[in-house]
Amino acid sequence: MNYALMIGGMAVVTVLVKALFFILGDRIVFPRWLSLALSFVPVTVLTAIITPMILAPHDKGLELNTHNPQLLASLVTIVVCVLSRRQMLTIVAGLLSFFFFQWQLAH
Repeated sequence: MNYALMIGGMAVVTVLVKALFFILGDRIVFPRWLSLALSFVPVTVLTAIITPMILAPHDKGLELNTHNPQLLASLVTIVVCVLSRRQMLTIVAGLLSFFFFQWQLAH
């Protein structure tokens, strides 16, 4: 029963926090510095999630070598992104290079 209350409470808090911005809409005006800081949150969170999966994919410390398909594919993805500046091409190149390196290293 405690788990159900905890999950229900978290759901209510999450909905209220997210709905508050929609309900209040343009009546909330953040200072320029806060708006600028909040614009970096999605990139920061995504980086914090992805970086450990690239650098230590098996939770056994850093795997900074050529036998890490995640690391190799991320390097290819960065190069494609910098050179092309095209989001879909970057995603496709990242996925294809990851599967290629994973297949190549399995043999």
